[in-house]
Amino acid sequence: MFSQAKQILKRFYGYDSFRPGQEKIIKSFLAGEDTVAIMPTGAGKSICFQVPALLLDGCTLVISPLISLMKDQVDALINQGIPATYINSSLSSAELNRRLYDISAGKYKLIYVAPERLSADFFQTCLIKTTISMIAIDEAHCLSQWGHDFRPSYQLIYPFIRQLPKRPLIGAFTATATPEVKDDIINLLGLYHPNIQVSGFDRPNLYFNVLRGENKQKFILHYVKTHASQSGIIYAATRKEVDAIFALLSSKGYKAGHYHAGLSDEERIREQDRFLYDDIQVMVATNAFGMGIDKSNVRYVIHYNMPRNMEAYYQEAGRSGRDGEPGECTLLFSPQDTMLQKFLIDKSVENPDRKQHELSKLQTMVDYCHTPNCLRNYIISYFGETDAPTSCDNCSNCTDESELIDITVDAQKVFSCILRLNERFGITMIAEVLKGSQNKKLLQFRFDKLSTYGLFANRTVNDIKLLIQRLIATQYLMLTESEYPVVRLTSLAYTVLKGDQSVWQKVIKTKQVASDDLLFQELRKLRKEIADAEKIPPYQVFADSTLHEMCKYQPTTLEAMQDIKGVGEVKLNKYGQFFITAIRVFTPEDTVSSPSKTMEKPPSTSEPKTPTHLLTLNLFTQGLSLTEIANERSLTTATVFNHLVKAANENCVVDWDRFIRPEYEEQILNVIHKLGPAPLRPLKDELPEEITYDEIKAVIAKHFAKSSNKN
Repeated sequence: MFSQAKQILKRFYGYDSFRPGQEKIIKSFLAGEDTVAIMPTGAGKSICFQVPALLLDGCTLVISPLISLMKDQVDALINQGIPATYINSSLSSAELNRRLYDISAGKYKLIYVAPERLSADFFQTCLIKTTISMIAIDEAHCLSQWGHDFRPSYQLIYPFIRQLPKRPLIGAFTATATPEVKDDIINLLGLYHPNIQVSGFDRPNLYFNVLRGENKQKFILHYVKTHASQSGIIYAATRKEVDAIFALLSSKGYKAGHYHAGLSDEERIREQDRFLYDDIQVMVATNAFGMGIDKSNVRYVIHYNMPRNMEAYYQEAGRSGRDGEPGECTLLFSPQDTMLQKFLIDKSVENPDRKQHELSKLQTMVDYCHTPNCLRNYIISYFGETDAPTSCDNCSNCTDESELIDITVDAQKVFSCILRLNERFGITMIAEVLKGSQNKKLLQFRFDKLSTYGLFANRTVNDIKLLIQRLIATQYLMLTESEYPVVRLTSLAYTVLKGDQSVWQKVIKTKQVASDDLLFQELRKLRKEIADAEKIPPYQVFADSTLHEMCKYQPTTLEAMQDIKGVGEVKLNKYGQFFITAIRVFTPEDTVSSPSKTMEKPPSTSEPKTPTHLLTLNLFTQGLSLTEIANERSLTTATVFNHLVKAANENCVVDWDRFIRPEYEEQILNVIHKLGPAPLRPLKDELPEEITYDEIKAVIAKHFAKSSNKN
């Protein structure tokens, strides 16, 4: 029967062989064994129950926690020619009755249902006439109260199974089960001598990165700018943080969305669909977003705040690179994250034992953020693997190319200031004393008389705060656990003050992801056009990994296209010719079309192209706004503005007055003459709040661009 499973894999999914771990799980089901499958996100667990479902008699019931998960997977199955449906609260009464009738008639091989529906009399009555061969329970860790996402509704599953006329095969699937949670799954489902299949928790295509004490907003803006063509998720701990990051990205012209429980159902659905359909590139969200979002081409996940536990972190980070292509997972840690998570635990957990359990898991996350050892090894070991390699060469600790800078003197100044404040104040007051601020409270306490007052007069308060946060993150300082945390010295700080130890600070080099080639971008555009026409997410047409295969082998016949991984029979007939045409247009006629040989693109013989900044200038001269040009050219507004500056520096005519309100131009010029044309932040601080950065940059470009070109 397994040979038939391989035929189904090729026919419907377009793959010649199963991924590691899939084969053993499928053989277990075909042998009639209950199975617990622990597989990392992106390992292809859905195929493990979808393929057996097509071979077994009757139907397979898939218990899934979220409406979005059901819809995505059912849409994908239907698009592959597989009869499937879902039952949930999003259906109208008429549509629900139609689907229940079709279920009774045996029209579906896979039926997705929320656990809450299992106790409904109408649903149970419908299933009496139906042969259920297998029940697949997705996100099975939700069964356990010691899991990170316990859901009481999952406890309805076992009573439902017991009342069925014939007990079906049971499959439990999860990506984040500790040994403790795994035992709970087996017991709470009443599994019969289950076959335990652990495919390993490692996601070798993911790069793990922890940054401590970063200026988070600055990092986010830089990262999104340098990954502008890629899809990503930014997770934050609170709705307030989500809204602030979303507003920041939107103000800079980036295509961003936001998602949290404070939005209406309609707003959340709209934002989610915009992300799935590639209408926006970045989703900023709380942990309310993501479970069951089967978007394969997410290239990065950034955690703006440290999550509560390792299970949540690994599940959220694992939404990057589901297609097996490289993904990047970055956690921005600051000491305040620990305080915030403790507050959220205290607020949301009443049971004392569970609260202590949650606090213990939180400490594990804090330790992860501070470990100097392999980050991948830390994660895998947490989930119970004892033979994980001690080095992976694909995390920030193993590939650390940071430059070390001796900051001992600066650290001693900070420590000395804290001592002179008798270790009674928080980060802000310490930073303001070191800055030499005229803060009323500071002057009232006569802190301006301290010897450490104004030691960092040439720095901004935010820069000084960042230095203090780095010293906390590296355990030279500590924050008290109180409503208003106070900074205190640790024993390490005293050794530095005595001159017995130096302090070194790492300047992290951000790992860059390689740019996609021109053909890949063309195929992405085609995929988006097809997806928009069919009203489906682009990744349901073809995954990024399949497009990369097309770029590599450049098939120009249907026979060659059939050999591309991810091109099944149905999709070949529906989409194959469109992509073949696009590849033929892009490649020369003598290209050999076979995956057996990697093609090299011949040197271009076309005329030199117009420089990109001059294309931007041409559109600007035609009267288009920054936003319109950005949309037209798939750029950010910041890049468009920089193109205009570059053009001006080459003595091209740019109408800067379109950006400048006449009543402010002279005022801006006066400040520029006083402070100089750069950097921008001091200029902005000296000017009225309503004057924008773009206005300042436009005045600088208008009056100084040509002169700077001569220097």
